[in-house]
Amino acid sequence: MASGPPYPFEGRKLQLLELLLGPLLVLLVSGLEPALGQKVFTNTWAVHIPGGLEEADQVASKHGFINYGHVSKMLYSFILLLQLCTVTWAEQQVSKQRKKRDTYQEPLDPKFKDQWYLYNSNHRDLNAKAAWQLGYTGKGVVVSILDDGIEKNHSDLMENYDPNASYDVNDGDPDPQPRYTQLNDNRHGTRCAGEVAAVANNGICGVGVAYNAKIGGVRMLDGEVTDMVEAQSLSLNPQHIDIYSASWGPEDDGKTVDGPAKLAKEAFLHGVTEGRGGLGSIFVWASGNGGREKDSCNCDGYTNSIYTLSISSSTQNGNVPWYSEACSSTLATTYSSGNLNEKQIVTTDLKSKCTDSHTGTSASAPLAAGIIALALEANKNLTWRDMQHLVVRTSHPAHLLTNDWRTNGVGRKVSHSYGYGLLDARAIVSLAKTWTSVNVFIYVSFLTFDRNIGAHLSINMSVDACIGTDSHVTSLEHVQARLTLSYNRRGNLAIHLISPAGTRSTLLHPRPHDYSSEGFNDWAFMTTHSWDENPTGKWTMEIENVAGASDYGKASFSFFLSFILSVNQFITDYWNIMIWCCREIGCMCVFDWKLI
Repeated sequence: MASGPPYPFEGRKLQLLELLLGPLLVLLVSGLEPALGQKVFTNTWAVHIPGGLEEADQVASKHGFINYGHVSKMLYSFILLLQLCTVTWAEQQVSKQRKKRDTYQEPLDPKFKDQWYLYNSNHRDLNAKAAWQLGYTGKGVVVSILDDGIEKNHSDLMENYDPNASYDVNDGDPDPQPRYTQLNDNRHGTRCAGEVAAVANNGICGVGVAYNAKIGGVRMLDGEVTDMVEAQSLSLNPQHIDIYSASWGPEDDGKTVDGPAKLAKEAFLHGVTEGRGGLGSIFVWASGNGGREKDSCNCDGYTNSIYTLSISSSTQNGNVPWYSEACSSTLATTYSSGNLNEKQIVTTDLKSKCTDSHTGTSASAPLAAGIIALALEANKNLTWRDMQHLVVRTSHPAHLLTNDWRTNGVGRKVSHSYGYGLLDARAIVSLAKTWTSVNVFIYVSFLTFDRNIGAHLSINMSVDACIGTDSHVTSLEHVQARLTLSYNRRGNLAIHLISPAGTRSTLLHPRPHDYSSEGFNDWAFMTTHSWDENPTGKWTMEIENVAGASDYGKASFSFFLSFILSVNQFITDYWNIMIWCCREIGCMCVFDWKLI
C-alpha cells in the first residue's frame, strides 16, 4: 500500500469514519491557515479496483459512498473508503498548491490603488489592466525621456533603467542624473519616467503603464537649449531606443510661433526613415499647457509635426483641463490633473520619493508612451505610421466632455480638444497583434497662389487624386497647409480647412495675446481630422479676420497631403525617384489641382 495519511488502515467502517473525520477537520482548519510545509489532507481517496467501473460503482453504492469517476484505467476517486477485497490500493489525497501560469498578477505596490487612470471600477481609465491581463507589460521595448534628466538610481526605476537609452547632452557625458536644487527644479524627467516604467510588485510607490519596459533619460533641458541640443537628443541611439517621450516645447504664452530648426528637423526625418531598422522612431509629444492664454498647439512646430504623436489631457471627470490647448494636430488623449477636487498623477519623484501630484500635458504624454510600448511589445514590426493608424482606430470619445465633437467623413468622432479621444491600452494591443503595415507615402503639393486676406478669404480647390489611373489615391493621413502670410495683427486670424467629405478643421483659432505683425513664414499647419477620408473633390480654405476689416495682410499658400498608398499603386522605381525629388529639390505637383 502506498503511503497515505498518518493513521493505520484498520478496515472496519466505524474506525475508518473516525479516522477520516480527523483529516477532514484538519482540512477545514488548515484550509484557513496551513502551517508552513505541512501537508493538507482532503476527504477524497484514490482507490485501485481491478474489477473496473461497474465493480467500483457497486462498491460505492453498497456502502453509501460517492464515486467521482475513474482517474486512470482502474483508479477511482471515493469520498470515503472501506477496506474490501476489491480494493487493492488506497491513498488519501493531499491538497497541492498550484498556480495558473498566466502572465498577470495585479500589482501589489502601495500606490497602485491610487492610480485611478490605469484601472478603476467605473472604467474611466486607460484600460491598462486589461492589456496586462493579455500579457503585455512593455517587455523588450525601450523608452527614453527627453527632459531634465532621470534619477537612474531611484528605487522604483533602477531595475528598468537602461544606460544605452540615456545621455547628458547638457554636460556631454553618459550620466543623465538630474542636478539637485533646493526647489527640486529638475524633477520633471524622473516623474515622466515613472509613469512609463516604474517597477511593479516591489513595494515602492506605484507602477508604470509599461512596467517591464526599459527606461532611459536624456538630460537636455537643464542648460542652454539649442537646435544642436535638440537634434542630439532626438537622434540618440535610434537603433536601440523605440520611443522618445517629450513633454516640452516653445513658450505656451499665446503669442509664440516656434518649432524645430534645421538640425532638429533633420533628426525627426532621420528618425522616422532610419530609426528602429527603418521602421521609424516613435516620437510622443505633450500638446502644451497654454489653455489659459488661449494658445494653439498648431503654433508649436513639435506637436504640429506629422512625425509626432501629439497627446492632450483630460481630467479625472472627463473635462477639458484649464491648461489644455485645442488644435487640429492632436491625435489622442490620456488623463492628467484637473481642478482642485480632481485627482492627479502618481509617479516617482526625486530622491527616491513618490508623488501623487504630477500635472499638465507633461503627465499625459508619458502615459501615451507607455501604452505605445505595450503595442510595440504586441507587434515589433509596427512602423511609426502604423502606430499613428492604431491610435486613430482604437482611441474613443468615451466620457470625454466637450462641445466640439464632430463626425468626420469616415464616421469617426474627432475633437480639437481631444483628437480621436481616450487611448485604450487593451484595444491598441489587440489591434496591433494582427495589424498589416501601411505602405509608401508622399507629400503632395497643391497649386501655389497669392491672395489678399481682407475681412474674410475663402479659396476653393478641386483635386481628382489621379482618379482613373493606376496612381489613384483614395485615403488620407495627415493634411498640411503651408502658409506664408503677412498680417498686421496675427492673433486676429482664424484659419479653417474643409475637406471634400465636409470635415472642418480649425488650423488656427484667434489668439488674443498675439499682437505680432510677423505673420507666418512657410508654416505647416496640420490636421489629423480627415484621416482615412478620400481626398477627391473640393477643398476649401478659409481665413477670417475676427476683429474687423481694419486689419490687412496677404497670404501665399501651398498645400500638402500624406496618403496611404498600396505598393501596387505605383511603380517602385518611379516612386523612389519621386521620394528623392521631394527630399532634394522640393516636391513636384503630382495631382491636377485647379482653382474653382
